[in-house]
Amino acid sequence: MATFTSEVFQNEFLPDGGTDVHAIVRVTCSGAGQAGAAQGAEAAEIVIVDTSGSMSGNGIAQGRYAASVALNEITDGTWFAVIAGNHVGALVYPAYGVQQMVRMDGRTRAEAIAAVQRFKADGGTAMGTWLTKAKEVFLSVPHVTQRHAILLTDGANEHETPDQLTWAIQGATGFFQADCRGLGDRWQVDEVRRIASALLGTVDLIPSPDRMAEEFAALIRASMARGVASVDLRVWAPQGAQVLFVKQVAPHLEDITSKRTLVNPLTAAFPTGAWADESRDYHVAVRLPAKSIGQEQLASRVQVVVNNEVQTQGLVKATWSSDESLTTRIDDQVARYTGQAELAAAIQDGLAAKAAGDEDGATRKLGRAVQIATATGDEEMTSRLKKVVEIDNAETGTVRLKKAVERLDEMALDTASTKTRRIKK
Repeated sequence: MATFTSEVFQNEFLPDGGTDVHAIVRVTCSGAGQAGAAQGAEAAEIVIVDTSGSMSGNGIAQGRYAASVALNEITDGTWFAVIAGNHVGALVYPAYGVQQMVRMDGRTRAEAIAAVQRFKADGGTAMGTWLTKAKEVFLSVPHVTQRHAILLTDGANEHETPDQLTWAIQGATGFFQADCRGLGDRWQVDEVRRIASALLGTVDLIPSPDRMAEEFAALIRASMARGVASVDLRVWAPQGAQVLFVKQVAPHLEDITSKRTLVNPLTAAFPTGAWADESRDYHVAVRLPAKSIGQEQLASRVQVVVNNEVQTQGLVKATWSSDESLTTRIDDQVARYTGQAELAAAIQDGLAAKAAGDEDGATRKLGRAVQIATATGDEEMTSRLKKVVEIDNAETGTVRLKKAVERLDEMALDTASTKTRRIKK
């Protein structure tokens, strides 16, 4: 049986008239088990592979192999299906004329692997149709409580309108999770990130076709290890207070504020998806009515809820003080994650400005990114930034855009911007 624990990192002291309280809430799960293994729980998995014309040659060959490797990682008893995606989403397996998932066993695994060997590269790219088909297939097993897909694309979404993709994303949101991967340098990071973000998944770069199988295997293994199907973070704040935001800040950055649903007038629930044995950090910010010196207040109660049962909770406190040594201190965890969020925004804004031809804006934003990475000792991100800019002074963020930059290096920097590294207490 899964066990959840929580701990809170914050500086609870506010100056006279202070209002905003920030805290990092660390949630840890242990004993999660395996997807679909809990009593009354069932899991379903869909493998979605881009089979558009741009995948021809080694791309489609490695796609066949990667899909086969993924199928070998799906646990027996799991409901599953395979979708080939180009300008339409086509159910490749099972292909019995009905949109019905099947359980994984020796026979169905062999049949599915044989089916993916028939992948052909042709047509365009319309990822919205892939998501719509996936939802349609998942609906064939309505009793399943845990639904997950992996989605691979190697190109931009050029064969449907932006609105069509938006509608498809909205239709899938809250119904299944999806981890998305982009192959090579022809896909759009922000486009695929939008899908992954809405579907509580991750986005990353696969630089070459021969890396697909390894990545597919890792994604399916991670999915199969998520033995807790759905977890909500419930955030209570007192009358008159305002929850400014709730963000996941580790292991990757994701603002989940807009995903809130009201439980009661003082409590909101934020979906976090399925869990394995893991730990995640959340940044919770609450604005309180200002109080005077010496007063104390519970600023927020953050609860982890599974099947409407509270598993653990953390308390965020506020104490108004005249001691500047207390009120000016910033908790190390809050400071680091605030810096990493700013770093991610600076990188993404800088790359967007560069793509738009705004060299001054790109230089300014990417310079700020170098400055933050240097100040926080983030050597990995500094190394990635060096592939895009020449650094004259890291401490001041003085940089120059490189004249010739590999697009893969820019994309690797973009996708890595939301991955965070935890610091010690």
